[in-house]
Amino acid sequence: MTTSYDLVAIGTGTAAKIVAMRAQAANWRVAIIDSRPFGGTCALRGCDPKKMMIQGAKALDHAHRMQGKGVEGEVRIDWAELMHFKRGFTDPVPEKHQAMFSDKGIDTYHGQARFTGPNSLEVEGQALEARHVLIATGAEPATLGIPGEEYLIDNERFLELNTLPPRIALVGGGYIAAEFSHLAARAGAQVTVLQHGERMLKPFDPDLVDWLMESFYNQGIDVRTQTNVDAIEKTASGYQVRTSSNGEASTVEVDLVVHAAGRKPALKALNLEAAGVETEKGRLSLNEHLQSTSNPAVYAAGDAAQVGPPLTPVSSHDAKVVAANLIDGKRSTPDYKGVPSVAFTIPPIASAGLNEAQAREQGLTFRVSSQHAPDWFTARQAAEPVYGFKILIEETTEKVLGAHLVGPNVDEVINVFALAIRHGLTTTDLKTTMFAYPTGASDIGSML
Repeated sequence: MTTSYDLVAIGTGTAAKIVAMRAQAANWRVAIIDSRPFGGTCALRGCDPKKMMIQGAKALDHAHRMQGKGVEGEVRIDWAELMHFKRGFTDPVPEKHQAMFSDKGIDTYHGQARFTGPNSLEVEGQALEARHVLIATGAEPATLGIPGEEYLIDNERFLELNTLPPRIALVGGGYIAAEFSHLAARAGAQVTVLQHGERMLKPFDPDLVDWLMESFYNQGIDVRTQTNVDAIEKTASGYQVRTSSNGEASTVEVDLVVHAAGRKPALKALNLEAAGVETEKGRLSLNEHLQSTSNPAVYAAGDAAQVGPPLTPVSSHDAKVVAANLIDGKRSTPDYKGVPSVAFTIPPIASAGLNEAQAREQGLTFRVSSQHAPDWFTARQAAEPVYGFKILIEETTEKVLGAHLVGPNVDEVINVFALAIRHGLTTTDLKTTMFAYPTGASDIGSML
């Protein structure tokens, strides 16, 4: 028995939810499938639970910085209680999503979806047909190809640890490594970061990353750049990570090794070949409308598409583009101009728009306003020694091309710059705006 639909969405995260709901609102018959608990990466295994746990580390860090400045007394992280706080948000998510889909008349399937043809799928023995299929399965850790890789845990398992081991190594130097190292170190762990590249946080401005590294060192985080992980071995007391750097071999003895070395679209279980959906280098081959180049019935969005940056707002944007193309018959294309990105280290680092290399590649004429500013009031009132900015301004138009910030409040202030970049606001527009004072945004005029 085959059940027919107008749309089958694979995944229940941000992108799948938006497209499914809009299709249902257009009176389409819709089904949604997930082999994992309903809710997707951001709500269950990524952004939201991570941010909730980092709030505990931020509170502790602020209290420590204010010691001797009017705040006294010992503050520590109770990992089990912090995890309980996080689960208070994540545990109800699957049931809420199930109820939401059911209330809207969207059919739900729990299990692994597999294509059986260009417009047909199977999930747990149930055959489905669809005019259109959305692939929104998110991403998964990339395969590293090193001996002992099976001993690595991923970001999801880290966020479910009931107890925090005393010695942790993170393989990689991106968002996950940066954020988890700050969290774990402030929770009392001895943390080592093993990064293959020359520096951490490659998507961010190198000067600002250099300023941020002070925070890593102040927390005792051992950051080893230009370091290859050659093997991971199980020992009687934990794990031995074998590394090499500049021709010299060394080992790190730890209790836990975390995979933080990149993610790829989660596609391998879908049997794409049966649907004639082509891939290239592990990514779906998509046209500018986020539609499969080889099967026009199939679209993709978010981390599974991996066209834009791997961020939740991008998943939302992709979903709106796909929904417009499917339901309204438009030929919409995504626009990632000015997408803000934040690594929730302590303090955070943020960026939006172009960096200097990108601006030069585009042949733009611009000036750079940059300063390492730990003596500014925003930094001093928070007793935070890490604060600085780099703003790129087009000479002929006075438009903001890019903004790069590190320090207190920048995870919020970057949104003002993102607005300016996306909508073509000028330095005059920003300087003549009256921001509440004293706030992080009140520094914007002085940054220009």
